[in-house]
Amino acid sequence: MAEKLGAGPSSGPDAGGGEEPIGSRLRRRRKALRMTLKDVSQASGLAESFISQLERGVHTGSVRTLQKISDVLGLAVGDLFTSSEVAAPRVKRFVASEGFSFGVNASKLRLTPRTFDHLEVFLGVFEPHGSTGVEPYSHGDSEELVLVVEGQVDVTVGEQTYRLEALDSIPYFSRDAHRVVETAGRQAKVLWAMAPPSF
Repeated sequence: MAEKLGAGPSSGPDAGGGEEPIGSRLRRRRKALRMTLKDVSQASGLAESFISQLERGVHTGSVRTLQKISDVLGLAVGDLFTSSEVAAPRVKRFVASEGFSFGVNASKLRLTPRTFDHLEVFLGVFEPHGSTGVEPYSHGDSEELVLVVEGQVDVTVGEQTYRLEALDSIPYFSRDAHRVVETAGRQAKVLWAMAPPSF
């Protein structure tokens, strides 16, 4: 699919402000996800040569193009314009309303900033009998760990189901179909940790 090419990095979104160039940000994220240029090309429908030129700052892309690549890399376009530097550690206070609904009677709250390329952590809150969904799901190819903070859940990975209580954990690969369901009839909280990010 042909895309309009920009004039160069000095006239595009890579310019100014001392921020990390967009091409470098895309390349860093792609490598963190262990994806090749070919992988991104096939998933986005964009030419491999164009993505390479974009990463090297030879050309800039349209917002539509950046959206396609960002979708493949699990980023929002706005993340490309946000500094990757974390000035200082910042405490994240728990606010239930900041989470987003998912699955059945459950919500999920991202704990790691989107600028992190090698680790992704979520807190999940399950209401009584809530779950990640009716069916198991899979995503990406990350190393993933579920840790129960509070309550009791059943975790299904592949064909096996495991009962976990507070401070129990289970590791698996995100490519394996998995599901979490609250089983004691009371609220449960779990942590998901994924490396690299794939959700």
